[in-house]
Amino acid sequence: MTSSSDDHSTGSADSGRPLKILIGCDTFSPDINGAARFAERLAAGLVERGHEVHVIAPNTRYRRADARTEIIEGQPMTMHRLPSVRWLPHDWLRFIWPWRSKHYARKVLTAVQPDVVHIQSHIVIGRGLARIARQRDIPIVATNHVMAENILDHTTMPDFLNRIVLKFAWEDAERTFHMTRAVTTPTRRAADFLESTIDIEGVVPISCGIDRRNYTPVIGPREKNRILFVGRLTGEKHVDVVLRALAKLDPALDVTFDIAGGGDQRKALEVLTAQLGLSDRVTFHGRVSDEQLRELYSRSSVFAIASIAELQSIVTMEAMASALPVVGADAVALPHLVHDGENGYLFEPGNVDDLVDKLTRVLTAAPEEYERMQRASLDGVNGHDINRTLDTFEALYRDEPLPA
Repeated sequence: MTSSSDDHSTGSADSGRPLKILIGCDTFSPDINGAARFAERLAAGLVERGHEVHVIAPNTRYRRADARTEIIEGQPMTMHRLPSVRWLPHDWLRFIWPWRSKHYARKVLTAVQPDVVHIQSHIVIGRGLARIARQRDIPIVATNHVMAENILDHTTMPDFLNRIVLKFAWEDAERTFHMTRAVTTPTRRAADFLESTIDIEGVVPISCGIDRRNYTPVIGPREKNRILFVGRLTGEKHVDVVLRALAKLDPALDVTFDIAGGGDQRKALEVLTAQLGLSDRVTFHGRVSDEQLRELYSRSSVFAIASIAELQSIVTMEAMASALPVVGADAVALPHLVHDGENGYLFEPGNVDDLVDKLTRVLTAAPEEYERMQRASLDGVNGHDINRTLDTFEALYRDEPLPA
């Protein structure tokens, strides 16, 4: 990472003045995923604090680049939408041609003249922005939401080629991150992962953060046993593990399973649901509104997430803010949120029988034990308040000491 003494624009002398911030995203609204949701909330929170925020992101179809005001999370900001094409192996992902990223970076940086650039990935838009911003001595902050291995789920190449691509992807990530003032990740575990994967140190863990006011915790046992999963239906989420566990739960528990979200695995999961004889107990809701999502959280008994590739998991934090016990895979960042035996349980990734056991513990817990887990979830999410996240990023943008 570059030394802050090389940066030209923001510093402690400017503390308190509104900043002009350019956020570079390879995924943003209307996409629904953790990285997009974080970028949206970050941008909206910064606008609410009085900063001028510009976002550069793929357009929803291939058409010429344009700049316009959009309302994101209730706040107006300037969107610079770039011509994009869909990645065919994926059901919604769009990207700009990599060889055009520097061209668009030059145009947007010239038009905006930002005090700081905050890239949300090192892949295409972020890669081009970092290189041109570095040439112009504009400070760069990078947040890594990506495990490069996840990208391989959406290629059609043989495994030996995937391994080669993976090696070059991490080498390119290292080059990009070395151009920045600071690199952040959502959790300490994710920071450790990045530091152990590439030649980088000093990665700053900053929670994606949520606004607890947006959720409705309902304390007390539910009338019906309902499992909930929210997220993209992709391979690394391992929703099939939850379905297989549901099939093995004691029928007397009369458990249903709500699945909110879309993805390339939805049809396969619907087929598996039918094969397991669960069609009358599983509901695929697809994409839902914020209001519908809050209702699903509030009426559910337990949140189940079998993913093995979460760098933080905003949906798990949302479930906790809704006072849900969580049963999650003991992998990557989920143990950072799910404290075994406190606000739920961890299970061995991919182990259906272990998941059955942990779900049963929650669904058969005595009322006072269930409420204890609920309150532990609420307590556990306190440290992930969005305002603390915004304070920390503002300090990075200004090159000031981070809040304690």
